[in-house]
Amino acid sequence: MKPISELPLTKAQAVRVVLTDIDDTVTTEGLLTASAYEALESLQKAGFIVIPVTGRPAGWCDHIARMWPVDAIVGENGAFFFRYDRKLKKMQQRFWASEAEFKANRARLDAIRDEVLASVPGSALASDQPYRIADLAIDFCEDVPPLPEAEVDRIVAIFEKAGAQAKVSSIHVNGWFGDYNKLSMAKVLLEEVFGIDIVRDGETVIYAGDSPNDEPMFAAFPLSVGVANVHEFVHRLKATPTYVTKGHSGEGFSELASVLLKAKKV
Repeated sequence: MKPISELPLTKAQAVRVVLTDIDDTVTTEGLLTASAYEALESLQKAGFIVIPVTGRPAGWCDHIARMWPVDAIVGENGAFFFRYDRKLKKMQQRFWASEAEFKANRARLDAIRDEVLASVPGSALASDQPYRIADLAIDFCEDVPPLPEAEVDRIVAIFEKAGAQAKVSSIHVNGWFGDYNKLSMAKVLLEEVFGIDIVRDGETVIYAGDSPNDEPMFAAFPLSVGVANVHEFVHRLKATPTYVTKGHSGEGFSELASVLLKAKKV
């Protein structure tokens, strides 16, 4: 991983789209700081397309799409995207699977939930689970004392034994049934809404993240950036970001935004 200061000016100037994880990438220890929010707003005002790509639930994503300075949001690790048209006051929603498929998968996820909570002491259902449509989120350090890494691996193994996908974020293990992830729905959103093909137009997109569930994005985008806390997860990553910031979490995201905004003014 190279320091973000080594991002060539010409590459920074070519960026049109900023995709970013939220937890511990834009937020800092669970808080959305003024500087990180200002970075999002400054990027959008400067003409960048700003899209969070997150594991957070549909309920949160509805709020974010409406009230944050963003152009759309991908949620629950790719289960859907939401885009709010402020002029028409209408929410566009695109789901990977049908409502019936999500409902059928819920019973399977409930069985996994019961096994995890019984088998992994100290784990808990994520506090935002009631607002989720497609996945199951198991908390291993957000609202519970941090679990040892081996216990996090046990949670992942329980999901995978049941045939579910499982991704580790900085706070949760998220699991779901379905052949999608952050990247697959980000591709759909970029193509259907913004006419951007990531193969043809990949140099116009940059992605910022910090943890293993960002790995498909790190692998797909040559312009990928890890905020400094990504170092904590490098041993879990087969594909690492190309660049890394000095700042952790929201400070790192603000650092990236500053690089892009300065390049746009040159």
